[in-house]
Amino acid sequence: MIKLDFNKLGGLLPAIVQDYQTGEVLMLAFMNEEAWEATLSTGKATYYSRSRKELWIKGKTSGNMQIVKEIRIDCDNDTVLLKVEQIGGAACHMGYKSCFFKKVDNGSVRVIGKPVFDPEEVYKK
Repeated sequence: MIKLDFNKLGGLLPAIVQDYQTGEVLMLAFMNEEAWEATLSTGKATYYSRSRKELWIKGKTSGNMQIVKEIRIDCDNDTVLLKVEQIGGAACHMGYKSCFFKKVDNGSVRVIGKPVFDPEEVYKK
């Protein structure tokens, strides 16, 4: 059994997510123990949504799933690194490949990259 320290952030762990082929950082999310166990058992990245207070299977709504290829645990057992195959081309709910599509440049912020999908089309309510 893998022992992680879920106590430091009120039952949550940060999960850094990288493209397993390129190493590009795709996103940062959080996992509770249930999300961790679901990720291990299914091989699909599952997180805990702090805003909705529920488990969130990445790509369940958008189709942009993350298939876990490798998991690394940091030295304190309180952060995980998921190396994933990003299905559908976008990890960000705003339509970009990476959630880190804003670059600080000379004191201002500029968008780098182009959206892969239109979030209003994908997340119709």
